[in-house]
Amino acid sequence: MDTVLWQTLAGTRGGPNRARILAALDERPRNANRLAEEMDLAYNTVRYHLDVLEENGVVTSGDTDYGAVYLPSDRTRANWDTVERILSQVDD
Repeated sequence: MDTVLWQTLAGTRGGPNRARILAALDERPRNANRLAEEMDLAYNTVRYHLDVLEENGVVTSGDTDYGAVYLPSDRTRANWDTVERILSQVDD
């Protein structure tokens, strides 16, 4: 999971936004619309990043409908020390 986290959050051009989204979801689960508003990003941008995070098992959602709420997956939570290292480097 460490490799997946590094690649998804720091290894690509969209990684910093995905890292910000994951940090926001750690504070409180949210849907894509709420994330877009709070992060001042386009809804489609947030949807794209959530899809990438979900495909890689970093986040999970309770539903596939519009308004689905996302949160960090259990695997991500189990490797949260890696996430914190990545977040500290992405924020620099």
